[in-house]
Order: sequence, then structure tokens, then C-alpha cells
Amino acid sequence: MDDAVIQLLVLAAIALFLVIRLKNVLGTRTGFEKPTVTDAQRPSQVRRDFEVIEGGPDRDITDHVDDGTESAKALAAMKLAEPGFSVTEFVSGGRQAYEMILMAFENGDLSPVDDFLSDDVRDAFVEVIADREDKGLKVEANFIGVRETSLTSAEFDRDRNEAQISLRFVGELTSVVRDAEGTIVEGNPNEIRKQRDVWTFAREMGADNPNWKLVATDG
Repeated sequence: MDDAVIQLLVLAAIALFLVIRLKNVLGTRTGFEKPTVTDAQRPSQVRRDFEVIEGGPDRDITDHVDDGTESAKALAAMKLAEPGFSVTEFVSGGRQAYEMILMAFENGDLSPVDDFLSDDVRDAFVEVIADREDKGLKVEANFIGVRETSLTSAEFDRDRNEAQISLRFVGELTSVVRDAEGTIVEGNPNEIRKQRDVWTFAREMGADNPNWKLVATDG
């Protein structure tokens, strides 16, 4: 038998061995294979049931106070009492109210913001304005803007559905006080002054009147 025939027989034997090994491997089921499903086992309709998980932190609340705090619980109770209530919108509205009320006070005319003031706060503002007028003093103020607004605390009285929210503001303005002759007795018209205040607003949740009232001020 010549060399060519011997080489051919060797190659044929190797090929047969590889075919047998390959068949054995392909015929072995591993843990990652999907089992074969016959027509009898295949369901006529595929149904997927998804479990909907509700709950979790309310970002409208946790964007302003820490989750699980008393303030967070109070804000959640407010939203239950009035589903349309938004903490973020309230903070934005409070920011605008701060500028309006502050400038009305500085200018000595509270009529534009009367609906946003509680009786106690209105009386306190009126007393200060009247004292300035009695002394012949006049305030000239120019509001620059609110640099910071943050929610510091929230409380909710479930029995009366009354909510109270305190906001901290850092505003910037120029302000001078002039006497009856127009002489500056306080302030500098070219100096921007920072004013820090913590104001508390209150409202009955679910009431027809949407206005929050300023019930307390603290510098």
C-alpha cells in the first residue's frame, strides 16, 4: 500500500472521529438551552402578566425636603387632602409672592397684596409703614431678584385641613431711606443689599380660595 492511500485512510479516520465528537456535543443539553416545546404543549395565546409596583418617594416632595421627615409627611398629607397641590408650584409661587409683598411693604402700599396677608401680618406691616410716615421718612427700593428659595418646614393640621409651609428667601435689592428734605438717612442707592427672610404661608387645603396667606415673618 503506497503512501498516498495510507494518508487518505488517516484523513478519513480523523474526519469520522470529528463527526462523532460533534454529534455527541450537539446532542448534549446544557443549562442555558430552552426546552423543546411541541405543538401540543405550546399555548394557543401568550399572556404576559406584569406586576405594577406603586409607591416610592414622591420627587415633588423629596426635591424640597428629605424623605421620611415630618415635613415630608405633612406635604404628603396636603397632597392627599388636595390632589392637585404641587409643592414645586407652591415654592415657585411663594418666590413671586415674596417679591410682590416685600416691594409693597417697602413702597408703603399694601393694597396690591392685601389678599395674601393674614390680619396679624397686615397689622404689623401697617404699623411700620405708619411709623415711617409719622417720621417723614420715605423708602426708595429697587428689587434685583431672589437668589435662593428653599422650603424649611411644613405642618398639616388634619382636623382643620390647615397647612403651613415656611420658605427661606435670600433676596437682593437696593434701598435707601430719605427724610422729608430728601436727604438719605440710611442705605446706599448703588449698593446691592442681601435680605434674608423666613416667611410662613398658610391655607385650608381643598378650600375654594386658592390663595395662601402670609401668617408669619422672621428675618
